[in-house]
Amino acid sequence: MEKIFFAISGNEQLAIPIAGKLNAEMGEISIRQFPDGETYLRILSSVKDKEVYIVCALNTPNDKIMPLYFLAKTAKEQGAKQVHLIAPYLAYMRQDKSFHPGESITSQHFASLMSSVVDSLITIDPHLHRRKSLSEIYTIPCTVLHADELISNWIKTNVINPVLVGPDSESEQWVAEVAKNANAPYIILQKNRIGDKDVEVSVPNLEKYLTHTPVLVDDIISTAKTMIETVKHLTVLKMSPAVCIGVHAVFAGNAYEQLKEQGVYKIITCNTILHPSNGIDISDLIYLITLSNCY
Repeated sequence: MEKIFFAISGNEQLAIPIAGKLNAEMGEISIRQFPDGETYLRILSSVKDKEVYIVCALNTPNDKIMPLYFLAKTAKEQGAKQVHLIAPYLAYMRQDKSFHPGESITSQHFASLMSSVVDSLITIDPHLHRRKSLSEIYTIPCTVLHADELISNWIKTNVINPVLVGPDSESEQWVAEVAKNANAPYIILQKNRIGDKDVEVSVPNLEKYLTHTPVLVDDIISTAKTMIETVKHLTVLKMSPAVCIGVHAVFAGNAYEQLKEQGVYKIITCNTILHPSNGIDISDLIYLITLSNCY
């Protein structure tokens, strides 16, 4: 079946290389806002009898959900055989439980919305906290890809004598895999989250790694508070400047600038979200799974 790709909100830099490797068409759309803030969308390419792929990283999701919804619905109205969502960064995974009366479990409701308009989902390292898999909340086929091997390869190529530092106990399995593939030791922080933006960390058993290059790794760098507090500890111990690696470069507010100000050696992220820190390309992961149609 003929494939056609559409990119929403600056995702062309990821969509175009993938479409090119597949010899697929890059579709054209027109999206704009009316003066009252409503979304206008028009598909300018033929999608009849084609397999449609929408590439849209869902950081700042509220700006993208309506264009994504309208594009998927309109493509089907115009005769698309299937509509697939490629969301390298998947939003609304944080609120997976009602902690207080009346709280919306937004991860569940967002999954229901997406499952109603697209036929499958491809994403990279979603923030599965209390969920074991996306199938617990999504009713469409979901393919979860992982960037750990790409990160390990980057560390092996670019960092001398690394020691990996994971953000918390929940990350240990993921960090251990990255460390194993990078042939490096690792330690896990003890973290106490005080609120949405404040966190306290301690770095246990670090004394034997003082001559190593610390490599802080996390799936999402959002407020960067955990990394900032960790770098402060490492500075007191007079370790080498840290390398900070994240899969998803959310960097809320001025988090990126605040992290840079700590004197870190390098900040590297995957290009799941377009950002100046992008240095690890995940396009081949998506290309290969799209080529094989295994979702």
